[in-house]
Amino acid sequence: MDALSPNAMQLLEQRYLLKKNGDLMESPEAMFQRVAEYIATAEKDNQAYWAERFFEMMSRLEFLPNSPTLMNAGLTGGQLSACFVLPIEDNLEAIFSSLTKASLIHKSGGGTGYNFSQLRPRGSDAGRSVGPASGPVGFLRVFDEATRQVKQGGKRRGANMGILNVDHPDILEFINAKGDGVSLQNFNLSVGISDRFMKAVEGGLPWELKNPFTKKVMQRVPARSIWDAIVRNAWESGDPGLIFLDAINRRNPIKNGVITSTNPCGEVPLEDFESCNLGSVNLSRMLQQEKGEVQVDWDKLRSVIHTAVRFLDNVITVNHYVLPEVKKMTLANRKIGLGVMGWAEMLIRMDIPYASEAAVQLGSDLMKFIQQESYLASGILADEKGVFPNYYKSRFFEKKKMRNATCNSIAPTGSLAIIAGTSYGIEPLYALSYTREGILGNRTQYVLEPVLLEKLKSSGLWGSRTRKLVHDTGSLAQAGWIPVEIRKCFATSQEISWEFHLRHQKAFQNYTDNAVSKTINLPEKVSPEQVEKIFRNSWEYGLKGITVYRDKSKKEQVLNKSCGLVRSTC
Repeated sequence: MDALSPNAMQLLEQRYLLKKNGDLMESPEAMFQRVAEYIATAEKDNQAYWAERFFEMMSRLEFLPNSPTLMNAGLTGGQLSACFVLPIEDNLEAIFSSLTKASLIHKSGGGTGYNFSQLRPRGSDAGRSVGPASGPVGFLRVFDEATRQVKQGGKRRGANMGILNVDHPDILEFINAKGDGVSLQNFNLSVGISDRFMKAVEGGLPWELKNPFTKKVMQRVPARSIWDAIVRNAWESGDPGLIFLDAINRRNPIKNGVITSTNPCGEVPLEDFESCNLGSVNLSRMLQQEKGEVQVDWDKLRSVIHTAVRFLDNVITVNHYVLPEVKKMTLANRKIGLGVMGWAEMLIRMDIPYASEAAVQLGSDLMKFIQQESYLASGILADEKGVFPNYYKSRFFEKKKMRNATCNSIAPTGSLAIIAGTSYGIEPLYALSYTREGILGNRTQYVLEPVLLEKLKSSGLWGSRTRKLVHDTGSLAQAGWIPVEIRKCFATSQEISWEFHLRHQKAFQNYTDNAVSKTINLPEKVSPEQVEKIFRNSWEYGLKGITVYRDKSKKEQVLNKSCGLVRSTC
């Protein structure tokens, strides 16, 4: 069992490790053993062998599954999936039925996504006995309050994605819904964008807003006016993001399927009632020394990918499904999402700056390899256990056997990266020294990047002068006494141009069958015009979604540069 950081132990003890009457009942090693043994029960043969393989992979922090699997595997009624999408239909009974189902999912540890575009606009006729319709934003507030009351898995706050298509008459109310800084705190919001709308923006054309119930055009407005409102609000508060629905459905693995929503962080587009199981390879553990240089250990990566794909497919088999509709859809498509974490740390260990052509190219090569090996692993499982039931109406039919309709997804890996002691998803380092707030109630975690200490100490550059600068600023940008090549490798999120942020997302999205969760973190002084360029480029790149966050644009944020608060920790 590899050593865990104090922050990882604090998180595990608070949320993951089993307790009885408030007392810890298991260690991290026992947690991994519990999970490995339960997931291996899906195997008809060699259960002990696969349990040991799964345990070794997790205990060495080479791969971790999504949080509900770590929390609930092996428990009675253990729900193991992280991501769900539920339908929102235009009648009161169906709306509150979805709300009840969402509450059950949140209680079991999952997060939910919805598209509210079928709801008739606010103030329109909702029937004689009901009165004027509340509209999508009105029901968003109902779902938000319900989420606030139901803690996810009893251990974390519920998470939601709310989407409204750009042709809905209430789109401006939706765009402005979080502008006060206090509303809808349990929702990420994204506008469902079509190619036709983007072309209307480019051409300066009018845009029709249609009542989804009557199908009548209620208003014609300049497409640019809606676009400007999206950009302004994203600049001011980080919401809304964009979901590119045409790009998503062009790559839908099920030929006649329709996807209108994603999970809370946007990395898994799903049909109604689908769920998905995610897991991430720790890239910082996929390295080897070769002729005095740190290089990718492709053989080790291949081995971990194949074991992880089997693990995630087994989760589908042994999962407890809280809703029969979810069980039916999930078993029909058997979607999994194997992604990565530790990308920034891998680059630093290889002495490659994040903001470089070499990094973008390596990201592309790496994700191509991961997708190819994931497909090979899924094909092997298909020969052994059978293809997924909807295979015969999928884009894989008559091309290659597949056990899973999707294999890859890049998640943000917030909690998993803390446990693994590495960097989040494919994000650059947020800062070299910072605080992490709000993930453990009122507790604050202090972070000094371990890879920074390791690199600078081995180079003889970690002295009192460097220590003070890092703790005061969270950066090496002003450390003129440190070689520029090292400073470039440790450039932090807001020091990296948005162009490179976006190019990394594109490099990984090209070989990811689901989607990529990536936040373009921007300095406080960035202009709305730059946010607009990011949004335009993300559509032109064929991305499935985009989120920006300008530093300090919300009253509260999880990560903050430490400003000297952790000076005594090292």
